[in-house]
Amino acid sequence: MAVIRPFKALRPTKENAHLVASVPYDVINKEEAKELAKGNPLSYLHVTRSEIDLPDNVDVYSKEVYLKAKENLDKLIKDAPLVLDEKPHFYLYRLIMNARAQTGICATFSVDDYDNDVILKHEKTRKVKEDDRTNHIITTNAQTGVVFLTYRGVKTVNELVEKTISAVQPEYDFTAPDGIQHTIWILPDEYNEMIISEFAKINKLYIADGHHRAKSASRAREEKMKSNPNHKGDEEYNYFIAVIFPAEQLQILPYNRVVFDLNGLSKEDFLNAVSEKFDVKPTDEKEPKKQKEFCMYLDHQWYHLKARDSVLASLSLEKSVGEKLDVSILQNFLLNPVLGIDDPRTNNRIDFIGGIRGTKELEKLVDSGKAAVAFSLYPVSLDDLMNISDAGEIMPPKSTWFEPKLRDGLLTHLI
Repeated sequence: MAVIRPFKALRPTKENAHLVASVPYDVINKEEAKELAKGNPLSYLHVTRSEIDLPDNVDVYSKEVYLKAKENLDKLIKDAPLVLDEKPHFYLYRLIMNARAQTGICATFSVDDYDNDVILKHEKTRKVKEDDRTNHIITTNAQTGVVFLTYRGVKTVNELVEKTISAVQPEYDFTAPDGIQHTIWILPDEYNEMIISEFAKINKLYIADGHHRAKSASRAREEKMKSNPNHKGDEEYNYFIAVIFPAEQLQILPYNRVVFDLNGLSKEDFLNAVSEKFDVKPTDEKEPKKQKEFCMYLDHQWYHLKARDSVLASLSLEKSVGEKLDVSILQNFLLNPVLGIDDPRTNNRIDFIGGIRGTKELEKLVDSGKAAVAFSLYPVSLDDLMNISDAGEIMPPKSTWFEPKLRDGLLTHLI
């Protein structure tokens, strides 16, 4: 059964929370991080992307970067300041984007539950990214990035959350430069046991976003155990920080694709090849309206693609949940056989565009000549994500884009 624990958060003052809070470390590159942190010494990017404070020739995975992160965290604790709560709490974290709200519980979760598949995954992790955050956690003795979890909502928990929001003053409430409103409350202590007991009845939690952060917490625990001869199992490094949201409140945006060339085909030959597996029609629509359909942008024209009956028939015989996803259909019946994108994880002729950037970004890339063709997909559903996780399967790469994102720096877990 799932373990959820209150914890002592390291967090900024109310006055400076909006200055400390930063976008997640993994949604921006070094240059973007440097630009966002410019002129703001309190930005948490100085901790999560500490290479921005080192010479450009420094390897971003070098020991120097992690030591700088530790130095910057210590400095921020003094300057922001960041204060460690005197006792453990559960925290509520609400995000509002385009008048749509989602509220989760920020807590610490068991690394054992992660290792033993009580907390289920739907993505593979890359070792280089695991190594990076594992080194970051061990050097700073802090989990600075928050994992994004979900579960099938529980009425009792939802009621406690609503009661807190209506009765308690928030600790933080600000709107970030991107227009997302971030509000955090401390859950009253008298609700703690109810939260713990309700989650103890749940046998499956799901990682929505943050697979590398969760895996790195597991690997950091291994290292901490080895170096602690008195390891008991209740140390803080046995738990990782996450915000868990009821699935019914979440929204998944599509993760679109662009391919840089037509694999040596002319436009006419390419369209003929695509039409073998898809019904292809010119359209003014830029986003598909339902599953098993796609929109494709080629040479200043949008096309509507609908999987042919032969494709759907082959899918009905497929036992794998993941092979029936739209991202798999596009990969298996178009990207691979027609465009030669054999492995989208490693092939450098394809790129992935998060749905938050919209179809205008797809048009821009194709119209500029940087890409030859773009594909707009229908978003994966939460049910798809949970069914794949339940089946022990892995989604194709870049299948889900969750928005809005949690900000780093508001709640940190020291280990």
